[in-house]
Amino acid sequence: QVQLVESGGGLVQPGGSLRLSCAPSRDIFNINLMGWYRQAPGKQRELVAVVTNGGTPNYGDSVKGRFTISRDNTKNAVYLQMNSLKPEDTAVYYCYADGLGYRYWGQGTQVTVSS
Repeated sequence: QVQLVESGGGLVQPGGSLRLSCAPSRDIFNINLMGWYRQAPGKQRELVAVVTNGGTPNYGDSVKGRFTISRDNTKNAVYLQMNSLKPEDTAVYYCYADGLGYRYWGQGTQVTVSS
């Protein structure tokens, strides 16, 4: 069973930065889309950012201009650089990967933005 292993969450002050990382526990072939979703308490899971295997990103409206997604296809890893963090960015962030015939989610990593 493949697991997506996330790291980098934590507590940060408003205006600060964090970098999330995610990679599968074993090799996955032909990954198409990788990225991040988030879910705040009492809200639905929403898109943060995803990137295709060709490097084309897609961002949720609330993070455009502040977050940057990147991907290392040699490691099947995906990263999320989060700058200018706001309290409303507080959520559990889930890594995501899909390809032909499969879809995987990570267990989630907590990001808390608070003074």
